[in-house]
Amino acid sequence: MKNINNTLITLVLVASAAALIAFVPGGDGYQKRKKAKVVEHITFQTNINGQGNALSLEFVKGPEHNHPLMAVWVEDTDGNYIQTLFVATSIAKGVFAYGDKSTGRWKAGEIQRPAALPYWAHKRNVMNDKGNYMPRPGFEVPDAYSGATPKANFTLETRTDKPMSGKFRVLMEINQSWDWNRYWTNNKFPDDREYKTSSQPAIVYAAEVTAGVPGEYPMQMIGRSHHAGADGKLYNDLETLTTALKIVESVKVVVKAGN
Repeated sequence: MKNINNTLITLVLVASAAALIAFVPGGDGYQKRKKAKVVEHITFQTNINGQGNALSLEFVKGPEHNHPLMAVWVEDTDGNYIQTLFVATSIAKGVFAYGDKSTGRWKAGEIQRPAALPYWAHKRNVMNDKGNYMPRPGFEVPDAYSGATPKANFTLETRTDKPMSGKFRVLMEINQSWDWNRYWTNNKFPDDREYKTSSQPAIVYAAEVTAGVPGEYPMQMIGRSHHAGADGKLYNDLETLTTALKIVESVKVVVKAGN
């Protein structure tokens, strides 16, 4: 186990059998052999010092999953933001690993991407000194709530800051850059630089949870965000989306007994 920025990460490797066709002498020249295929599952924690409800988020990636950005947060049943549970470090800090090429080589640098996770950003409602709602140096999300975006299936173990009672909502917004399709083309909004880094808009999932009632609460797709992050509205027209709908295979919130 390795503690990084208050985020506890455990990597579990599971071996499963996969067939491999190989040339071998004799017979018809072909023979099936078994080869171990490594499947990753990551379990990590955020907000380990939280004094509230313990929650798990179980995420199974879909066939189009490819380094997406995501945020997970809690709000009340009226849609009022309460707190962030997890957000990708690059968004939380406003600094991307490949954000600066001024020296001719890529290095970490500040980048603002309002189209990445606009529904979460507007819900959070923290305006920076540039007049938008994206975290940036000086306006970061605390390390306790951020971490690297998992590249595989994962379980997020987390806590709310304070105890919660009754019903509340857990939401997740997810977005994959450069995810074009026939409708969301790279020249659909030629003068909108923010759109060009997002392509298909971010997708929002939600589940209503009852505090203290153990069980699994599947998260359902409830809409999409603005294609360029210009507002914090939730849009319901999903018929133009294709691969963006297949980033997630399934995601659910798990409440354990006593939480």
